Amino acid sequence: MLAGRLHVKDRRFALETVPVPEPGYGQVRIKVEAAGVCLSDVHLIDGTLTPLYLSGDVVTLGHEVAGTVDVVGDGVTDWQPGQRVLLQAGEMDAKGTVYTRGVDYDGGWAEYALASATTLVAIPDDLPFEQACIIPDAVSTPWAAITSTAQTRPGEAVAVWGVGGLGAHAIKLLRLVGAAPVIAVEPNEAARERALAFGADAALDPADPGLRKALAALTGGRGLDVAFDFAGVPAVREQALTVLGKKGRLVLVGLAQQPVTIPSDTVFAYLGQAVLGHYGSEPEHVEQLVALSRQGRLDLADSISGVIALADAGKAVEQVHRKQGNPIRLILRP
Repeated sequence: MLAGRLHVKDRRFALETVPVPEPGYGQVRIKVEAAGVCLSDVHLIDGTLTPLYLSGDVVTLGHEVAGTVDVVGDGVTDWQPGQRVLLQAGEMDAKGTVYTRGVDYDGGWAEYALASATTLVAIPDDLPFEQACIIPDAVSTPWAAITSTAQTRPGEAVAVWGVGGLGAHAIKLLRLVGAAPVIAVEPNEAARERALAFGADAALDPADPGLRKALAALTGGRGLDVAFDFAGVPAVREQALTVLGKKGRLVLVGLAQQPVTIPSDTVFAYLGQAVLGHYGSEPEHVEQLVALSRQGRLDLADSISGVIALADAGKAVEQVHRKQGNPIRLILRP
């Protein structure tokens, strides 16, 4: 079968022919129908990210995967061939170590993929594979940041810095939970327009000298209840901290590998503000999003920026790397 493989030592990505995998005990083989191309996949190729727990030095990429059950291994009783599923982006071992699909073990940029039966989530017949595959990570990460880490409540004033793949979904999800107003802060004009299309009440340029005044007007002078950094840029944190209100929370989703500087510890303490770190999502967040999709509450059709053949995965990687067309998610189809 064809698979998109990363040779970690020299960061060489190639489409290669490899054997079709056979499921072991407790595993299921999935016929992949769609797999998302995430910026973290690009960072694995360019060396910004490195697998922590990979056995060997070659891995099939792809942690956003959906398809149909093809073959079940011994010990699997809850799944049958033909069922439509998405795969959780990773799994935890008995010691609590989290292994990421497509990073620490082979992922879904392939015609077939293996998965532990416990990582499968059934999807409804009317949820396209292209949309289902991006729920783990592209949608579940901002959903978990909004609902679990920030514990965003209806009526809270929120702003999202960085309206890329994660931030765009955050806009849509914040409206879903009743945040108001929902404000996008983004330097790219096309991305600001997309934020408005996704439901933002306002879209502001962070370089605008009138930003603080605009945010004050939008929040009735009280400041932000929650600021989300999806950009992973130190300047974003510095700016966001100056516009938080009482009990305001800054949630760091984008990773900058840089210190976080609080401009005034006195103001920070007096207002009872907080800086919260966030990473990924838990299995229940994916299940919640599938349930919302099943009930017609969440439509991800406008998140699919293009569908590309697996054989052209290299072109998809280059497009995401260069941000050609400002994509939310490109999808590989075997």
